[in-house]
Amino acid sequence: MDLARFRHRLFPAVPVLFDSQGNLMRDAQRAYIRWMAAQPIGGVAVWAHTGRGLKLDDETRVVVLRDWREGLGSDKTLIAAAGPSPDAIRPSDVIGSAVTMAKLAANNGADALLVHPPARFRGLRDNDTLVLEYHAAIAEAGLPLILFYLYEAAGGVSYSPVALTQLLARDDVAGIKIATLDRVITFQQIVRLVRDVAPTKILFTGEDRFLGYSLMCGANAALIGMGAACTTLQDQFLQAYWSGNAHAFLSQNDAIDELAQHTFISPMEGYIGRMLVCLVHQGIIPSEAAHDPWGPKLGALEYQQIAECLARIGQVDVA
Repeated sequence: MDLARFRHRLFPAVPVLFDSQGNLMRDAQRAYIRWMAAQPIGGVAVWAHTGRGLKLDDETRVVVLRDWREGLGSDKTLIAAAGPSPDAIRPSDVIGSAVTMAKLAANNGADALLVHPPARFRGLRDNDTLVLEYHAAIAEAGLPLILFYLYEAAGGVSYSPVALTQLLARDDVAGIKIATLDRVITFQQIVRLVRDVAPTKILFTGEDRFLGYSLMCGANAALIGMGAACTTLQDQFLQAYWSGNAHAFLSQNDAIDELAQHTFISPMEGYIGRMLVCLVHQGIIPSEAAHDPWGPKLGALEYQQIAECLARIGQVDVA
């Protein structure tokens, strides 16, 4: 497995562009793809939480994936998330629906799979066994796996150290994305485990709210929803750290933190809509395409506050 394509690269988790009626705005989506393809990224992740992957129907999933495959180019890595149907309750149905999504990704141009945590397994007596079976079944799609440790309030599962150790030992696992939001101790514990048992695997930070610190802890790739906008700024920040340019890293940290403090805030489900608003303010997508059908509505004040934030960090012209 070629891990070099992941190391020291930014992978934005990208949203899907819908109008106010919940219809896919494909022309706007393709324009966004062209813009993103020109950014200094290693690739993108579709069907992740930012892209509402578990809520899309198969037809929309395929359209989104194929458009990104065509527009992204063969030199960039296309990661597709795979996970269970929200309606699946029995373990067999949870695993089966996730396998179906994984195979759909493999058959339509994905290069790797980000594995959504099986939230239905939380609290079950045989949780570890089911988690291992779940990942093994998804691996049958034939693509490299990226494990996903997500905080439970967002639909994650607190994988045990035993389960994580066994998962990281798999030859088809490229690495792990950690997204704990504000649970720094948990983040530190998982990083330490990865360093101890799988030091060659890729450690993807998913920590938008403490991105800089997560790099200092050892993250050597980034797979983040915040990367969906202001992408070059974030890549410059990441590369400054990985290249040892302390001055540039420290000088950009305040801007990165301010962006996170205006987008990844309560209610957290609103972060997708906030990233869409960032794209509108940057002139990348039209306002008509900045609707998240499953998220809270954003008010005019928040819309203006995001614009002011972007102006302060140099991402839009001052009005």
